[in-house]
Amino acid sequence: MAQHSPARAFYDLLSSMRFAVSLLTVLAIASVVGTVLKQAEPYANYISQFGPFWFPVFEALGLYDVYHAAWFLAILSFLVLSTSLCIFRNGPAMLREMRNFREQATERSLQHIHHRAEYDFTAAPAAVIERLTQYLHAQSFRFRTVARGENGDETLIAAKAGSYHRAGYLLAHCGIVVICFGGLLDGNIPLKLLQLTGQKVIETRDIPQSQVPPESRLSPANLSFRGNVSIPEGSSASVIFMNMADGYFVQDLPFTIALNKFHIEHYSTGQPRDFASDIVVIDRETGERFERTVRVNYPFIHKGVAIYQASFADGGTRMKLKGWPLLSPRTAPFEVAGAVNKTTSIKSGDTEMRMELSDFRSFNIEDLAANDAGSKVEAASVSKKVLDQLGSGAADQSKKDLRNVGPSFQYRLRDAEGQAREFSNYMLPLQLDDAWYLMTGVRATPNEGFRYMRLPLDADGRLDSHMQLRALMLDEQAWPEIARRFARNAAAGSTASAALRGRLAESAERVLQLFAVRGLESVVQFLEKGIPAADREKAADAYIKVLEGVALEALQLARERAKMPPALFDEQTLRLVRDSLISISDSYAYGAPAYLQLVQYEEVKASGLQLTRSPGKNIVYGGSLLLVLGVFAMLYIRERRVWVLVKPAQGRLLLAMATNRQTLENEREFERHQAAVAAAVKG
Repeated sequence: MAQHSPARAFYDLLSSMRFAVSLLTVLAIASVVGTVLKQAEPYANYISQFGPFWFPVFEALGLYDVYHAAWFLAILSFLVLSTSLCIFRNGPAMLREMRNFREQATERSLQHIHHRAEYDFTAAPAAVIERLTQYLHAQSFRFRTVARGENGDETLIAAKAGSYHRAGYLLAHCGIVVICFGGLLDGNIPLKLLQLTGQKVIETRDIPQSQVPPESRLSPANLSFRGNVSIPEGSSASVIFMNMADGYFVQDLPFTIALNKFHIEHYSTGQPRDFASDIVVIDRETGERFERTVRVNYPFIHKGVAIYQASFADGGTRMKLKGWPLLSPRTAPFEVAGAVNKTTSIKSGDTEMRMELSDFRSFNIEDLAANDAGSKVEAASVSKKVLDQLGSGAADQSKKDLRNVGPSFQYRLRDAEGQAREFSNYMLPLQLDDAWYLMTGVRATPNEGFRYMRLPLDADGRLDSHMQLRALMLDEQAWPEIARRFARNAAAGSTASAALRGRLAESAERVLQLFAVRGLESVVQFLEKGIPAADREKAADAYIKVLEGVALEALQLARERAKMPPALFDEQTLRLVRDSLISISDSYAYGAPAYLQLVQYEEVKASGLQLTRSPGKNIVYGGSLLLVLGVFAMLYIRERRVWVLVKPAQGRLLLAMATNRQTLENEREFERHQAAVAAAVKG
């Protein structure tokens, strides 16, 4: 057996079909990963999604940017080389086979073909041959007539049709090569090489783009890129940011984009139906201006850079807020001014925090039943008896109530240690359970859902009554007077002694002191620790009645100090008192010293644009067309070869037909050929 050199063996491996199919299988699996897993996201998103164990594993495998990973590009390169060698190695033979009529076929080989038939004839051989060639021509066969035999007295008609199906193999292989080459172009190999040599470095700092150093900036001549930019109305941008690994590159553009106006339409469910941007593209070299409207799936292309409408966001909406203290006896609100993506310091009493406004939405469709179900900020250890008396804030989660609840804004409050909670507040009151509330949500991490706290409004639709009641319930100086009023009114119309009234006032003041610690949680803990289980239900009844009574007296005292008429003792007032007790209790778990109420806003929208330069895109489209044509040719073009051997000396004729695959259509076609030959030999 002949021994091949290592170089020859390596060549045979690269040019083998099995090697190319293996590479193609690996690429298909990698493409599935790249489709399922969102690519080129900030690493913080992946850490949050996969955790600290799997994150470095997937990072080492390059799964966060599969299509630009070194191993993916290497496989693409090998696939281009392997498939090209397959074409170089097998293409000439296929082309020769397409041109070959196989007129060298012998009688013996024809006798071994499955579809064959023999005939005797007495007609003139020339006439038989003429009829047969006319028939083959009518059936779209190309043929050659060759004289055979020792004296040239035999004639072989070699015909073929559909031999171009072999071109399908070549087209399919060429399509794969072209597609992979386009993928290599978009893989931005020059940038990878610059990174390997240290000429380009990923920027990881959160700094203004104007301060990004040259080694982290890419010139407008960059071969391939894909990045995003958010442009507020009335602003412009001349760079985009490309997320790379744990940082980014700043890509300079050959033009400047200015956003004139952003448009958005919504479905009745609140989901965006259509959004578009009126932009002006200003060419840097010529100064030429192009005014266009881009929307989803309708980009504008300039100098090979496609500008897509990708998303939308807030562009710096300016807001005026009113801050209401929650954990101090202060009643007067304070004013706060801020803008989205800006940081503002706020001070409530002795507490100072940084407020980071992160988002504003002028249009919100919410399931109020779902919000109602989550209205308790944190579940206190409240006994069933307390919940029965005050209401749990829980709702039937099977109900749905979709409404446009108006504007909302989100912000983070960060303390001196850098710890932050995120809040979401609605501007307009919401009607829940036949009462009106302002809703504010809180969550500790971005992965959590918001949990909402209700702030009840009075009959005038204002928050003042609740806040005045809250302030007195937490004001130690006001507790004695509230307790005396409660004792006097509780004993009114009875013969209770002064000593009994005094003890009743002392009990009321102790309830106020207890409630001021942690709200209902303190009351429940006292009941669970200090009261025997057998007496706990009766004690809960007494404490709840006292708590409601002192809260009602606090409300009347607050209105008196505000020079307002006394509140009517009706169901609406009692509802306000009970809701206020729950809200005050929830405020201890709220995590902020103040509630921020949106008073006024000036909305500024921003358009999220994605810009791509993809020189390989059209090449990939062309390769895909070649691949489709090749597969179509292989599947739908049948190669048929027909031989007719005429032997005048013996008065015999041999018919044979071969195809590249066996189908029922072949049987029917051979039957037609048999009938035509039988008619031709009858003469």
